[in-house]
Amino acid sequence: MDISAPIQSMAGHEGFEPVEEIRGSAKAGAVILCDHASNAVPPAYGALGLPASDFERHIAYDIGAAWLARRLARLLDAPAALSTFSRLLIDPNRGADDPTLVMRLSDGAIVPGNARIDAAEVTRRRDRYWRPYRETCARIIEAMSAAGREPVVISIHSFTPAWRGKPRPWKVGVLWDKDPRLPEPLLAALSRENDLQPADQLVGDNEPYDGALAGDTIDDVATSRGLANALIELRQDLIATREAAEDWAERLARIIAPILDLPHMHERIDFGSRAFGKTLRF
Repeated sequence: MDISAPIQSMAGHEGFEPVEEIRGSAKAGAVILCDHASNAVPPAYGALGLPASDFERHIAYDIGAAWLARRLARLLDAPAALSTFSRLLIDPNRGADDPTLVMRLSDGAIVPGNARIDAAEVTRRRDRYWRPYRETCARIIEAMSAAGREPVVISIHSFTPAWRGKPRPWKVGVLWDKDPRLPEPLLAALSRENDLQPADQLVGDNEPYDGALAGDTIDDVATSRGLANALIELRQDLIATREAAEDWAERLARIIAPILDLPHMHERIDFGSRAFGKTLRF
């Protein structure tokens, strides 16, 4: 049985579809998400007043993440959802009321198309792009649950090699809240990889960010349902080409596949959350 979304009216504007879906098996036991997969902007918004070069930077999308997510989904035979719009338009990995949902300034770059944005335009972008992506993620998850096996939710991101002039030593990071079912065995397995030694320096446990963020995609569609989950961050220079990204996907598939068979991985369990304002929905 394939899990995929029915064709329906979820287009954003001018035929711009806000979500890319990849078919997968209901028996895969996992869903792959990629919040910052694309640097595209719907035609109506032009380039948001920015030079083309800014859309090649991390401020526009997570470099390499889409290649990795697509390949990982296919290797695990898992359904996947990837955003098709730049985080500069609206950030699919922020809560609906997060003040950073639409960025006016991003890593030193003023975004002219966002500088004087009003509440009505934020709502318009949220309804046309942000909401369809989130609803698609949730619908895929619920379809897998209805098919008889609760899915593990895996979100793929990438991070810059340096931030504000300070190098980031980690090659890979696992971000998580309070549910240890996927993060702990994943961190342990990564820490045994030969090229990730010394692991305490190259494998980040809630690095380079903390995984407890109220309203982000994982919080919204996985933690709130009591589903096992993790957000995996790869350093962008390690997955900047398709070949390198797909090599990492093959490594992660090898590591993740046996973890999916561990006890209690496919149950809804309330571990609570470190994020403020958390309300479980199951």
